[in-house]
Amino acid sequence: MSDYSVLPAGAGERLNVRGSTLLFKAVAATTGDAFSLHERHVPAGGRRPPPHVHPDRVEAFWVLEGEAEFELDGVVNRAGAGSFVLVPGGVAHTFGASADVAARILVLHAPALDDYFRELAELWARETPPEREIELDLMRRHGMRPA
Repeated sequence: MSDYSVLPAGAGERLNVRGSTLLFKAVAATTGDAFSLHERHVPAGGRRPPPHVHPDRVEAFWVLEGEAEFELDGVVNRAGAGSFVLVPGGVAHTFGASADVAARILVLHAPALDDYFRELAELWARETPPEREIELDLMRRHGMRPA
């Protein structure tokens, strides 16, 4: 027996975080926790995740449209459409769209990290954005370290 899924364009679990829209195509429940995959629409100049490290997780980014900036171990790298960025475990990083151009990015976490984003979306659904320390606490609970 094979468990497979085919999702049409626009389908998936949609979350809103820090002004970005995330559309999950694969989550822990469908991949046996091996990975999660989402398409992320990031507004120009939007709020970025706090710099952080995944000690035991790989994160990969494929910029589909626009331009993004990735800070990796303190070095800022600009990445236009078609660029690929691989962040192995242990590398301090953050990212966002450039100040004047939005971005659409495919993001993969291995192992999966979709539970973290669901909790983060709940925090961002409140009337006021969460304080940075609340976001950092959530990151720690999901195995990330602030950089």
